[in-house]
Amino acid sequence: MAHLQRTLSLGSVVLFGIAYMTPIIVLGTFGILANSTGGLVPAAYLAASVAMLFTALSYARMAAAFPVAGSAYTYVRKAINPKLGFLAGWAVLLDYLFLPMAIWLIGAAYLHSAFPAVPQAVWVLAFIGVTTAINVVGLRLAKKVNGVLMLVQSLVLLAFVALCVHYVLGDASKPLWSLEPFFREGMQLPLIMGGAAIACYSFLGFDAVSTLTEETRDPCRTIPRAILLITLIGGLIFIAASYFVQLAHPSIEFQSADSAAYEIARNIGGDLFVSIFLIGLIVGQFTSGLSAQASASRLLFAMGRDGVLPQSMFGRLSERFGTPVGSIVLCGVVALLALQMDVTTSTSFINFGAFLAFTLVNLSVIFHYWLNGERRGPRELVQYLLFPLAGMVATLWLMVSLDHLAIILGLSWLALGVIYLGWLTGGFRRQPPELSFEEA
Repeated sequence: MAHLQRTLSLGSVVLFGIAYMTPIIVLGTFGILANSTGGLVPAAYLAASVAMLFTALSYARMAAAFPVAGSAYTYVRKAINPKLGFLAGWAVLLDYLFLPMAIWLIGAAYLHSAFPAVPQAVWVLAFIGVTTAINVVGLRLAKKVNGVLMLVQSLVLLAFVALCVHYVLGDASKPLWSLEPFFREGMQLPLIMGGAAIACYSFLGFDAVSTLTEETRDPCRTIPRAILLITLIGGLIFIAASYFVQLAHPSIEFQSADSAAYEIARNIGGDLFVSIFLIGLIVGQFTSGLSAQASASRLLFAMGRDGVLPQSMFGRLSERFGTPVGSIVLCGVVALLALQMDVTTSTSFINFGAFLAFTLVNLSVIFHYWLNGERRGPRELVQYLLFPLAGMVATLWLMVSLDHLAIILGLSWLALGVIYLGWLTGGFRRQPPELSFEEA
């Protein structure tokens, strides 16, 4: 049986997850969130952080119980039912397969705006080619590249926040500490939850690292700790950064909501800082795309190794590099759809798959620990029933808060998964193919 090599430490896994999140994306999506929440972006991130923390606890518990690659697919399959596990994996595929495409498309759009003479397709192909090559070589190289790129985007984000603080301090009418970005009279909870549903796009890295279990040292301890650390660190970054940006620009009026951060960058730092901000944003997109493609390929490898997807294509590792080359290349091929799509279309239904998977992982904790494991003491009541239920309610609420197009596209993808599952199992008469994940 093919096995991945254990080379990643806690710090490496946390860095990978934070890189996947792309902290600077809080600036790139600020205008969209400001419009959707009525100028309460930090409130949306706070609500998203609470919801994601409950789900992160469930991921941590399931990662400790099943320290193998596969993420939600593995957890639901083993804890509840193989057929439902397949659908969980199918939902995650919606997120993982299309997320790299969306990330690279956003980066290409920024570069095309800065260099209009270069066709956007050239930038898309460059993103796909470079990240695919790095991921084929392996996570050791990806880890080194991520470290450098994370430093660059982190410095740009810190500079942006620092300039926001300086801008606020320079205006005597604007207080540096205020509850206005979180709460104001007349605020509408549905608007905040709608914004939180969008804001959760920024948190997707915390669950992605569970796909790296088989490449992590002491995964039973490392992966759960990493999941919680990534969620907490990411939430703090998003809340703090959006808070100071909201103070610097409390209005929801922008020349263009899609590029609101450019307008704010120019107001707080001038034309030179706009160029620096653009560099940081592109670096962030590249870093996130690198991590997203790696995680998607590991999920495809787990499903291919089980025979749920064609094993000859997905369930094999390169003899030279020890990486799932077939799965990595497929992610690059899917991303070619970006040549014919826009940002709105490519990102509209990604969160549907994530929220469905999150809901099923919360449910798997209840099945594995509370029902099947019969761990029902007072402490276990909170850990294995109440917290997962809170996570389920939160993610379902966020799911129904998505726009109608996202829900329709997501349900369509789910319907395709049910049809494929029916074919795979002979009309649901037998279980999907299963292969032991226990290491020799």
